[in-house]
Amino acid sequence: MDFFRRIPQDLTEATTLGASMSLCAVLLMALLFCSELLAFLSTDLTTDVSLDVNSANTVRINFNVTFLDLHCDYVSVDVLDSLGTNRQNITKNVEKWQIDEDGIKRQFSGRNRVTREVRHEEHDQTLEEMHEDGVHVKQLTKADFDEHVSSNDMVFANFFAPWCIWCQRLHPTWEKFAETVLEKEMPISVVNIDCVDQNELCQQQRIQAFPTLRWFHGGEAQMPDYKMDRTVNQLVSYSTRKLELDEKLKDWEKKKSKTGKDEPKPRALQNRPEHPGCQVSGYLMVNRVPGNFHIEAHSVNHNLNAAMTNLSHVVNHLSFGEPEARHPRKVKKFLNGIPDEFKQFQPMDGQSYVSDKFHRAHHHYLKIVSTHFGSDSRDQLVKYQFLQQSQEVQYDEMDVPEARFSYDLSPMSVTVKRKNQKSWYEFLTSLFALIGGTFTTMGIIDGTLYKVFKSKKM
Repeated sequence: MDFFRRIPQDLTEATTLGASMSLCAVLLMALLFCSELLAFLSTDLTTDVSLDVNSANTVRINFNVTFLDLHCDYVSVDVLDSLGTNRQNITKNVEKWQIDEDGIKRQFSGRNRVTREVRHEEHDQTLEEMHEDGVHVKQLTKADFDEHVSSNDMVFANFFAPWCIWCQRLHPTWEKFAETVLEKEMPISVVNIDCVDQNELCQQQRIQAFPTLRWFHGGEAQMPDYKMDRTVNQLVSYSTRKLELDEKLKDWEKKKSKTGKDEPKPRALQNRPEHPGCQVSGYLMVNRVPGNFHIEAHSVNHNLNAAMTNLSHVVNHLSFGEPEARHPRKVKKFLNGIPDEFKQFQPMDGQSYVSDKFHRAHHHYLKIVSTHFGSDSRDQLVKYQFLQQSQEVQYDEMDVPEARFSYDLSPMSVTVKRKNQKSWYEFLTSLFALIGGTFTTMGIIDGTLYKVFKSKKM
């Protein structure tokens, strides 16, 4: 039963050709062994499509969107879904930043907090009764606006629309305030501008909401606009502070002219430029059902000017699920080895959606697919890939546009896992085949060459 019989050493012969063939056989075996070992250790990505069994009830939406022409005071984030969830002006995890003309964050506007309702004043007299002794508020048009604000040192302007309910409530207070200004002999011109009749003028002044109460000093608008209570006392107090600041400005200019030094203007006297751009960022926890979240212009104290509401925006970031910054280092290393075609986590990042016409806004439609990374179901990492389509939607003249992000979760999921190209028994079989085949082949070649060279010597 001895299958592996040996030839006695006395019957074998050591030759130079045999030594050379043995060396070649060893080198070839080593090369084939290393190649087979690398092939065994290398892995390949495989994908499987199956029914999504994710048991989570909610999904997280991370977003960072910059609106190029919408003030933070009017930004509202709302959520709707097919279960009937309707959450308006979400504030918990949403932050807003005022930006400058270059798109750089300039001022923190706080959380997306609920805007305080301004207080209005009730009057015993109607507006018609107040006008019996004369109209104290001057009506301006586009033809005389520039001349009036430049010829009057202080001008307090009310940009309104006749259909605006807040403007209608303000009219008696504004008339009473103008009458008080005359009684107190305050050097202020109180004016009205009807933005329906003077639409072109209001567009030049970038009036986004009604009423807009704006202070002009020396022909230049002083920002920000008035946002406090709409009562006579509050308006008078605001005007008084403006006049006091004007006196301080004159004193500062006199002091500067005497010293001749280029002294900085006191902070309280500076006219802070206010670009109507806003960056909105944060996250939302929504139900795992079809729905949408939309960012729109809304205010509890104003009627929005639909013609001037521009929802042009840049999507700095939009993703679903836990952000990458919160992943463990092991998970980050695993994801770094995944090719880009398997990582459609944030395809909208850096995309701009600009509306160059009135009454239009972009709507985005997102198809979300749960993606499971890893072979072990207990240690799988769940990420959300999505595809998006966007289109510009036309609105009616009286409807305020909104930037809408509609999402729908696919019932199917994708599993991405690494798999060895060969199993361990295939590796051993190939290894033995390579070694045995190499040994046998080299033995045949050695025997053939030995006979050829031996016959020549004879």
